[in-house]
Amino acid sequence: MKAIVHIRLKSEVLDPQGQAIESALRNLGEEKISNV
Repeated sequence: MKAIVHIRLKSEVLDPQGQAIESALRNLGEEKISNV
């Protein structure tokens, strides 16, 4: 028996690494950053 499993993050799930990058870019003056 074989199965194919697709795993995707929900858009509501927060990504800590993405949030850290977004925060760092904002601290550097980048105002138009979103959804990293």
